Amino acid sequence: MPEKNGDKPHRFINEKIVRQPLSKRQIARRILLTAFCGVLFGVLAAVCFVVSKPLAERYLGQEQPEESSQITIPKDELETTTAAPVETTQAVSQPPKETEPISQIVKSEMENYQYTVDDLNTMYGSLRSVATEVGKGVVAVHSIQHQVDWFDNPIETTGQYAGVLIAKTKTEALILTPEEAIEAADSIEVVFQDGTVVPGKIKQRDTVANMAVVSIELSALTNDQTKKLTQVELGNSYSVKQGDMVIAVGGPAGIVHSTDYGFVSYVVKSVQAVDGISRVFYSDVQSNSGMGTFILNTNGQLIGWVTDKYDREDECNMTTIASISDYKGVLQNLSNGFAAPYFGIRGQEVNSAMEESGLPQGIYVTDCIADSPAYNAGIQPGDIITWINGSKTNTMKDFQNQVESLKPGDKVNVAVQRNGKDSYKEIEYPVTIGAR
Repeated sequence: MPEKNGDKPHRFINEKIVRQPLSKRQIARRILLTAFCGVLFGVLAAVCFVVSKPLAERYLGQEQPEESSQITIPKDELETTTAAPVETTQAVSQPPKETEPISQIVKSEMENYQYTVDDLNTMYGSLRSVATEVGKGVVAVHSIQHQVDWFDNPIETTGQYAGVLIAKTKTEALILTPEEAIEAADSIEVVFQDGTVVPGKIKQRDTVANMAVVSIELSALTNDQTKKLTQVELGNSYSVKQGDMVIAVGGPAGIVHSTDYGFVSYVVKSVQAVDGISRVFYSDVQSNSGMGTFILNTNGQLIGWVTDKYDREDECNMTTIASISDYKGVLQNLSNGFAAPYFGIRGQEVNSAMEESGLPQGIYVTDCIADSPAYNAGIQPGDIITWINGSKTNTMKDFQNQVESLKPGDKVNVAVQRNGKDSYKEIEYPVTIGAR
């Protein structure tokens, strides 16, 4: 196309500004700055994570208990009657000398010994020392109820109960107390022997045995107070024998921090209890089951607590003591905040005499607790439980251990033998385990 007016095309100059290449010093400086920023951001992220994690777990309900915070209560073994082997090897050349039996010597010395008041004071002084030391682990549990009177004025009702410190973790201390102490409480206070008052909270309860565990936060105490906490050791009540001396602490006289002494008058083994068997001791020691009375051996170990669950008319003048060894499985659950599993029967194992009369081997149900999981499933008195989830229940200990291994809400299949018109027939029931 021809150009007009003598115009000629012009060329435009395009220029591109290019930065000067970085020097080695500048490159090194940038590398150091990048590394420093990376380290700084990493440290800040770690700090934020550490600070925010506990808060997030607490408020989101995802906090997991530390392994060390779990309470483990080892179970006791029943004592055996097998005597230790006696060494009978003797020198052949020298026959054994005829000596007076040691038991006869001891008996003779005791009969001839003239006891004095000082001897009696020494004996009771030792018991008093044990009770005084254990008394540091005895607390008063105040059950506080908030109510209003006829004129809508707020009133506060306080009940006082005894408790014993049975366990301690890094964050809390656990106290065993009667279930009545927390039954209708709006709030709980724990008062130590030195007058220190701290708030308590319900850890877990057992409405079958009427016992409960209350916890207190160690953060509510000073370091000195925490160090002075005295834990009452759990003893082996299977070793308790008739005639043993015992110490009652808690509230035997109806007042917290009272004390009494007595003897075990009688030991009953294999007493039918809910979902198991238990030993029961009868003693002449003074007691108050409602307030809380705890029984110690002469070593200061807890071997049981006073209960009215096994009272009988012919032993109305005796104090009834529940065995701690038979309760340790339930107590471990309560101490960790878990509800104890509940099946809901009383029973006895079928012995050889019962088998000879035609009864199948298993657990004979003597009583099925009304509205219990077993009762609601259809199990009846007279049924014989032969297995749970395929595991045989030949003895009451087998049955008790199987129930304690379950959790509330678990669904299990239970086989029972029920006496029919001509013979026993097996019936299988689905049972949903409840909570005590």
